[in-house]
Amino acid sequence: MKFGVNTMVWTTRINETHAALFSCIKGWGFDGVELFLSPQEPADIPAVRQMLEANHLECTTCSVLPRDCHLPSYDPEMRARGVEFLKTCVDRTAELGARLICGPMYAGLGVMTGRRRSVEEWIWAVAGLQAVARHAETRQVTICLEPLNRFETYFLNTLEDAASLVHDVGATNVKIHFDTFHSNIEEKHPAQSLRSIAEELGHVHISENDRGIPGSGHIDWQAILKVLKAIHYQGWMTIESFAQPEPDLAAAAAIWRDMAPSGDELAQQGLRFIRRLAGGLGIK
Repeated sequence: MKFGVNTMVWTTRINETHAALFSCIKGWGFDGVELFLSPQEPADIPAVRQMLEANHLECTTCSVLPRDCHLPSYDPEMRARGVEFLKTCVDRTAELGARLICGPMYAGLGVMTGRRRSVEEWIWAVAGLQAVARHAETRQVTICLEPLNRFETYFLNTLEDAASLVHDVGATNVKIHFDTFHSNIEEKHPAQSLRSIAEELGHVHISENDRGIPGSGHIDWQAILKVLKAIHYQGWMTIESFAQPEPDLAAAAAIWRDMAPSGDELAQQGLRFIRRLAGGLGIK
């Protein structure tokens, strides 16, 4: 397993001024960073890639679809914008030297229709993701789809449904992104649900039940790690928690108080906790 940290712990806008942060991340013992990605961010990809290489850090990326790029939309122009948005994010992922992009890349963030998803919406999302997956294959990029809790999307909430979506897309480079925070809300037994999608699992985000420091709440970390060991998972375990998020991120994640004294403390404490627990279970 490899241990990473999402730079949203500090900011959604990474640039050359964060060279010292990257150095600290490496010094704390992380194997890599996960960068928030859009067609505009990071603004200077060569500079960010240089910082990664200078600190011997690997990279993954994450992204979300804007509201006007909703893949399951009844508007074909909106669906087409969503596909192009994701293709651009795939290209930028490859330009960073990364080989994995994750997140809820099927529906516009925060889009709510007031009803359950329809068969038509499912078909449109599958078709859009198939087009993106074909493009991603040419860039050697894997797409990991993240089910979110019901308060953030109506379209995909459970790992079981995520497995169905991955199956219907039918591409070897499309897998499931498991997040401990969302599963804590939506799964009756998160560890059991995780085991059930072992073959489709591609990426793991670790966050506490309140989106704070891993190990500070009631997530059953030992059960999760035991499953990851049992299924021989060898991918990323990336901290995606929030300390004192920027206003746009705070609004998107509905965080209205400090979740940690600082991003630095969150990252260091979270890594110490998960490495100690993994080591105790014989996970390397």
